[in-house]
Amino acid sequence: MSLARSCCSMGLSLVLSAFSATASAQDSSTEKSRIEEMIVVSTRVEQSVGEVPAAVSVVEKKDIQRGRQQLGLDESLNRVPGVFSQNRYNFAQDLRLSIRGFGARANFGIRGLKIYSDGIPATMADGQSGVDDIDLGSTRRIEVTRGPSSSLYGASSGGVINLFTEDGPEIPFVESTITVGEFDHQKYQLKAGGQSGKLNYFISGSHLSYDGYRDLSQVEASLLNSKFRYDIDGDADLTVVFSLVDSPTANDAGAITSDQVDADRTQAQPRNLSSNAGEKLTQQKIGFIYNRALSDRSEMTIRNYYLWRDFATFLPIGTHIPFVPDDGVVEFERFFYGGGIQFKFTGVAFGRANQVIAGVDIDIQEDDRQRYLNEAGVKGALSFDQREKAESYGFFVRDEIDVSDQVTLILGFRYDQIDLTVNDRYLANDNQSASIDFHEFSPTLGLVWDITADVNLYANYATSFETPTFTELASPARNLDVSLGGFNNVRAQRAKSVEVGFRGGFLDDRIYVDVAIFSMQVNDEITSVSNIGNRSFFENADTDRSGLEVYAIADLTDELSFSVAYTYSDFKIDSFPTNTAYNGNSLPGLPDNQLFAELAYNHASGFYLVGDLLYVDELYANNANSVTNDASTVANLRLGLSKDIGPWQISPFLGINNLFDEEYNSNVRINGFGGRLFEPGPERNIYGGISIRYQRR
Repeated sequence: MSLARSCCSMGLSLVLSAFSATASAQDSSTEKSRIEEMIVVSTRVEQSVGEVPAAVSVVEKKDIQRGRQQLGLDESLNRVPGVFSQNRYNFAQDLRLSIRGFGARANFGIRGLKIYSDGIPATMADGQSGVDDIDLGSTRRIEVTRGPSSSLYGASSGGVINLFTEDGPEIPFVESTITVGEFDHQKYQLKAGGQSGKLNYFISGSHLSYDGYRDLSQVEASLLNSKFRYDIDGDADLTVVFSLVDSPTANDAGAITSDQVDADRTQAQPRNLSSNAGEKLTQQKIGFIYNRALSDRSEMTIRNYYLWRDFATFLPIGTHIPFVPDDGVVEFERFFYGGGIQFKFTGVAFGRANQVIAGVDIDIQEDDRQRYLNEAGVKGALSFDQREKAESYGFFVRDEIDVSDQVTLILGFRYDQIDLTVNDRYLANDNQSASIDFHEFSPTLGLVWDITADVNLYANYATSFETPTFTELASPARNLDVSLGGFNNVRAQRAKSVEVGFRGGFLDDRIYVDVAIFSMQVNDEITSVSNIGNRSFFENADTDRSGLEVYAIADLTDELSFSVAYTYSDFKIDSFPTNTAYNGNSLPGLPDNQLFAELAYNHASGFYLVGDLLYVDELYANNANSVTNDASTVANLRLGLSKDIGPWQISPFLGINNLFDEEYNSNVRINGFGGRLFEPGPERNIYGGISIRYQRR
């Protein structure tokens, strides 16, 4: 705990310095400060970020879309402290996102985090998230809540990411963008939107094809995203979101050993080649959000959504273990549906302003899943057939009361019940049908102190929990003897966190600073212990986490700005019951230090030039801490120009990734079998394109 004390001492010094600076230079301007302008929904209602007793970051449209290659969310999220991303270039394994360590164990998909897109969950009832339908070319805003949030969002809420699609402007527009680059990168996008009477509409279609830096890395995907909002009357509106995904190709080059990396960074894992490793999917999603003001002091929101997903993948499974087949072809049909209702009440309690929100969430996921033998890249005989059902029911209440003119107290709790059921229909290896229930209570307590109008200090006690997914509960995770059937004994993980932070604007709001310090105990953390034949196995362990997160942005001139995000993490294994030799080791897959810095020049003519770099400290690749991944510094450059010509706006752009040709690994597969741990990142590469927008003025 010496680190926690050091971090707290540093944070106190920063707070006192900030308070002193603000007290000596009060801003007489009546304009809103950055802290007031940043409106977030991290508490499930719109609030200024200064009213939230937690670390919240906002990424705006210009940092998501302008001049970006738009291959992955990490292009934008690298600027958020506490967030660590890997695997941008492997579309079969998906982006691996972690917030304060939550999600780092996932070798595919996103775990431990709750993700929403326009208020509709992208996190399934079993806790796994997918971002296949996220169109970065039409995303106007990303909001990241860093740290445990189960008191509001339920399971898998080690952090929360909210994404928001563009709205249609008052004057209709049409915009087309073409992007091309090395490794046969091509992306085409067409989007349009506007306002017609009471209807606001936006629709976007895009197509991506990309061969990738390594062999067997090709991807092809088409997306359709749309959002329609109808103002029923002055008190109510209905939003409908609809999306389609068709990705017939997303190949998997696989992880390779350090010797293979030295020999040829572009090579694919030979077994991945022989197994035809990769995936394909189609997905359709529709969601409805109804808002109504019930009175001057109360309002209601109702959500309802449906998702259909057809998925197939060839995995390079090769266990070579008796009774465990090489069943590396996985197919499933998924139906995910759910909804919820939420009420907000504002009023007075004990003579003080008071706000209460309460609601219910229901999510249900049904998977019809089969496995087949992978016979040298050809689908073989059936080896696994089961129906999986995950049901999640949650109820939450949160109260915020102003205990004084400057201090707000927040109390909240949530109760969740999660039921996981498997109906085995492949009985050649005995009946493995099973069910398990989880019942979780998640409280939170927070304080916000407005030191001045532009600076505040907050503290919170927050909790989260995460249930294992069906894959993590499968009986082979126990001892690889499939004859046992049923679920293994992996338990739900629970986290308790204490956090202190401050944020505010200084020097007439030309500088904005956000600092957070936290200490966390995670019990029964679901931990990867091995990776055999591309299949991961899990156990529980206890971990301690503490860290420091700093974000700052400074307007050096009216045209030049500098931003920096620094993360220090001290994540240790406290107790590993099945292998005490791991006790005291660092959590694998996470660096101790990460630094993002960006210098941006924006000229009144529409020309911009942005340079950034990301430093990632060395990290361990396994629980034993016997293998490390080297530190890396990757720099990027992008520039462009937006020029208005009558109703037309022409915007050419150019980008250079990995400007100084750093040799680094874009992903590390934790506890990979046979030393196959590393997925090399691309060498220096260039992309460019042009956007053409038509909008009558």
